[in-house]
Amino acid sequence: MVADRHIPRRRFISTSAGIAALATCLPYLSRAGGSLRAAAASSEGRDPAWNDATRNGLEFLARSQSSRGQWNTPPYPVAIAALAGTAMLCSGSTITQGPYAKYLSRTADFLISRSRANGLIGDPEGDQRYTYGHGFSMLFLSQVLGEEGLQDRRDDLVEVLTKAVAFCGKAQTPAGGWGYISAKDGNDYDEGSTTITQVQGLRGCRNAGIAVPAEIIESAKRYIYKCQNEDGGISYSSQQMGSSRPAITAASLAALYNAGDYEGKKVPEMLDYSRRTLYPITAGDESFGHWHYTYLYYSQVVYRQGDEDWLPFRDRLYGRIAGEQGQDGSWEGTINNVFTTACNLIMLQLDLGYLPIFQR
Repeated sequence: MVADRHIPRRRFISTSAGIAALATCLPYLSRAGGSLRAAAASSEGRDPAWNDATRNGLEFLARSQSSRGQWNTPPYPVAIAALAGTAMLCSGSTITQGPYAKYLSRTADFLISRSRANGLIGDPEGDQRYTYGHGFSMLFLSQVLGEEGLQDRRDDLVEVLTKAVAFCGKAQTPAGGWGYISAKDGNDYDEGSTTITQVQGLRGCRNAGIAVPAEIIESAKRYIYKCQNEDGGISYSSQQMGSSRPAITAASLAALYNAGDYEGKKVPEMLDYSRRTLYPITAGDESFGHWHYTYLYYSQVVYRQGDEDWLPFRDRLYGRIAGEQGQDGSWEGTINNVFTTACNLIMLQLDLGYLPIFQR
């Protein structure tokens, strides 16, 4: 594994290397600065109860993390570690600064240690749906890369992410999607939720300066369009076309935005479908299942629509989330409480604007 090379880690980025890295990132940092100013405006008027819920949730994640950087969350240790780490990054902490720096550094080390020779970040023997962990890990580690000041670990991150992108391309099915496992291992089966996870992870890598072949993204966009129904929603899989799924539709929109497709001819139809089924946030939302997963992605979509849509939606969403928090700072839900807590925290901190991948 790549992580075997990590000790000692005492070599900081040289001046020339730092200047080169900064030059690569300057256009992106400039956009991020504008996004942060916009986020500051939309974050005004936040209910103090939301901030309390966020702080208590983050403390729960920190308290429940092991010294090895993971959480006791079988059967998805890699996926949930990456999601929990992403929730901490959304608070503004980095791996070097902030109250959660120690926990973020541990998470990065854990995920790096799970990088395999073929590029997969995960364990195909212990995780039956390892592409989730792979995609979420690409997302987390790509956000960490720009903050890393130690040259050795930066080198590791670049190597891990470069190999992870290559694995992603090989794991993609001929139809342009991804399944719970690679195309080779899964007989070319694909479905929407894992496809979205890969696209967002790939976008994070690209933003961080890792080369991502354009055809991988274009194939994924074609896959999403192929799964669209007449009502504007997206089916579960290109191989199992049927009724539209609100969760998959919301995630698909987020993925298309990450792929740079804001004005595709089918995007308005998907937006209309999602607005009809998800924007009101009613009690009936539970009927389609995966509530937290659904709103994890749909909140990103609405946030990018601007404050006119975002602010009333945010008030309903955050009010519900804060009202459902347990006394220990966690939230109960599908999978386990670390997964649900991570999803809720990412949503609660979305308009703080700290994480580049989620900025407007």
